[in-house]
Amino acid sequence: MARISDETRRDNMAAVRQVMERLLAGDVPPGGKCDIKALAAQAGVARTGFYPKKNRDGSPRPGPYQHLAEEFERRLTELRETGVIPDPRAAQIERLKEQVAGLKGRLAACDARIGGLTDFRERALSQIAAQRMEIERLRDVLAAPSNVRVLPNKPGASTP
Repeated sequence: MARISDETRRDNMAAVRQVMERLLAGDVPPGGKCDIKALAAQAGVARTGFYPKKNRDGSPRPGPYQHLAEEFERRLTELRETGVIPDPRAAQIERLKEQVAGLKGRLAACDARIGGLTDFRERALSQIAAQRMEIERLRDVLAAPSNVRVLPNKPGASTP
């Protein structure tokens, strides 16, 4: 791979800085992200220039634009920590995650309420069934000959 001249490197660094400012300001191309890949593509430089290299003897050396990549990642992290998300897609994902968490909470509350109402309904139906059985038992006792007599419904009414 051919080496680039100092002038080309300066031009590339200026292009990378310009694109970095645009991306961090929220001007992300449609379908893109706010990351190193988009930074390299928009600036027109090879993405490999943002990562460390190895010399022939195996010792590491920084990539020509590695310091810009580190600056970009640092500034992006600072923005995220302050609550600013320059990538509209990432902001939408965060908003949807919060919305899903809220909906899960509402669903759990509704499930608990439905469970409580189901228990209440079962208790009410059992009480109604028990009362009906007691009424039927008392009617049977009243119909059979015994010493049980009917009380009047209204005060002052005559007994049968």
